[in-house]
Amino acid sequence: QVQLVESGGGLVQPGESLRLSCVATGSIFSMNTMGWYRQAPGKQRELVATITSGGRTNYADSVKGRFAISRDDAKNTMYLQMNSLKPEDTAVYYCNGDVGTYSGTYYYSRDYWGQGTQVTVSS
Repeated sequence: QVQLVESGGGLVQPGESLRLSCVATGSIFSMNTMGWYRQAPGKQRELVATITSGGRTNYADSVKGRFAISRDDAKNTMYLQMNSLKPEDTAVYYCNGDVGTYSGTYYYSRDYWGQGTQVTVSS
């Protein structure tokens, strides 16, 4: 059973930084495209950033130049470095990933979500 577990959220003041982590646990053969999403109260979940297995990244326009996504496949971990945080970044941040595993000799991959971690930016 694969699980994604986020950590690193908290309460910070505008302009400060946070680093989120997402650890994948279980019988993992491969971590394919991974990403961070967020959902603010009363709003739909939105893409923040994604990173492919080859390291190609993609960012929402609202976070370009402030956030950086990275991954360490040896640790089955993905990160989101968030700098120059703004009140509008306040949301629950979710880790998402396409993770491959084996069932016997059968390889398959599927989409997983973490439980979310709260990020609050307020003075």
